[in-house]
Amino acid sequence: MSGWLLILALLVLGGVLATLGDRLGSRVGKARLSLFNLRPRRTAVLITVLTGSLISAVSLGLMLLVSERLRTGLFELERLEERLSTTRTQLEASRQRLTSSQAEVARAQQGQRRVQKELAQAERQATALRRELAPLQAQRARLEQERDRLARVVSGRDAEIKRTEAELKSVREKIAAGAKELEELETNLIALRRGDVVISTGQPLASAKVKLERPDQAKEVITTLLQQANINAFRRVLPGQPVDRQILLVPSNDIARLESLLARPGSWVVSILSAANVLRGERQVLAFPDLRPNRQVVEKGEVMARTTIEADLRSPEQLVRRLNLLLAAAYAQAQRQGTLVDGLQFDAASFNQLARTLAERPAATVVQLEAVALRDADTPDPITVELRILGGWQNPPARPPRP
Repeated sequence: MSGWLLILALLVLGGVLATLGDRLGSRVGKARLSLFNLRPRRTAVLITVLTGSLISAVSLGLMLLVSERLRTGLFELERLEERLSTTRTQLEASRQRLTSSQAEVARAQQGQRRVQKELAQAERQATALRRELAPLQAQRARLEQERDRLARVVSGRDAEIKRTEAELKSVREKIAAGAKELEELETNLIALRRGDVVISTGQPLASAKVKLERPDQAKEVITTLLQQANINAFRRVLPGQPVDRQILLVPSNDIARLESLLARPGSWVVSILSAANVLRGERQVLAFPDLRPNRQVVEKGEVMARTTIEADLRSPEQLVRRLNLLLAAAYAQAQRQGTLVDGLQFDAASFNQLARTLAERPAATVVQLEAVALRDADTPDPITVELRILGGWQNPPARPPRP
C-alpha cells in the first residue's frame, strides 16, 4: 500500500514541478531574461533543463527519504549481492555437511544397532557365565578357607620346624665341639702313650690355693710356686736326671702383674701353665701364670659324662678304649667347669674289672655307663671319679685310690 502512495505522490509532485517549470520558462522567455550571457531562448531551455533535473532530484530524494528498501537497494545492492553469494555458498557447504552428517548419523545408527545386538548377545553370554561361575565361586571360597586353614597349620609347623632345627643345630654344634675336644684329648692321650709329648699346651705345672694374710707374702708364694713348677717340668722333660738347673721360663712382667693381683684380698688359685707342647728331652719350658678366684668346680655325686655300650661291642680292647673315652669326656667336662688338675683319679683295678665284666655280659645287652664324682673339688683339687653301670645289674663300685 505504501508503494502505491509513493507512486501517486511522485506523479503529483512531478506534475506540480513540471507546471512550475513550464510557467517559469514561459515567464523567463517572455521576460527575455539572459543568464550567463546566453540568448533568451537558450536561457529558457536552460531553465527548463534545470527544472527537469530538479524534478528528478526531488523525486529521487523523496523516494529515498520515504523508502528504506530503495535506499538499501540503491547504495548497498552490490554488498548485499556479495553477501547473498557468500551465504548461498555457505548454505551449499552446510547442505553438503548436513548430507555428510546425515550419512554419518545413519552409519552411526547402524553401528549402534549392531553394538546393541552385540551387547545383548554379550549380556546373554554374561548371564550364562554368571550361572556357570556361581558354583565355581562357591568352590573357590571353600578352597580359600581351606587354604587359609592350611596356611595357619603350615605356619605353625614351620615355626615348630624352625625351633626344632635351631635346637638340632645347637645340639649338632655341641656334639661337634665335644667330638673335636674328645679327638684332641684322644690325640694327646695317644701322644702321651707314645712318649712324644710330655707336657701339652695349657697343662698346669704347679697349682696352689692362696689366701694371703699380708700383701708382702705374695712374692714368697710366687717364688715357691715357680720352684715347684720348675721341678715338675724338669722331671717330666728330663726324667731320671737330677734337678740341678732351671728350665722353666716365665716372663718377668707376667710375674710382676701376678704379684700385684695376688696382693688383693680373697681366696685365689695360682697356676703355672705350659705355653706350648714340650717333647721329652727339650732344654726349656715356656710357661705363664694364671690367676683365678677359688671356687667349687665339682660336686660329690655329680655325673661328669655318660656313654652307651652297644650290644655288639664285646672286644676287651674296644671296651677299654670306650672306657678311656668316657674318662676323657669326664675330664673335658671338668676342664670346662674350671678345674686345673692334670687328669682324673680312679681305681685301676676296678677299671680293669669293669672291662672284663662288660666283655662277659649276656649277649644282646646294651649297657649305659656314667662317670660320677666321689667328692667335692675346688679349682686346684684332684677329682676322683668312679665308673658305674646303669640298668639291671651293677659292677662292684670303683674304690677311690688310697692317699
